[in-house]
Amino acid sequence: MSFQAYLDTIQTKTGKTPANLRTLAAKKGYADANGLRPGVKAGAIIAWLKQDFGLGHGHSMAVVALLKGSKKEGDR
Repeated sequence: MSFQAYLDTIQTKTGKTPANLRTLAAKKGYADANGLRPGVKAGAIIAWLKQDFGLGHGHSMAVVALLKGSKKEGDR
């Protein structure tokens, strides 16, 4: 599955775009304009996404990659 396919599935399941997820992560204190905030671990984001949106590990890790900036929307 391509990275974009992960994002598409996440949006279908949650109704949240990648931009929405970045905004929500910033409100939670997990990220800022530069990416993940120092000291934020992937496990905290995975737990949040599982609890609030029912996402599994793989889809949550795609959001982590998006927040880190290591992957971007449109990546295949």
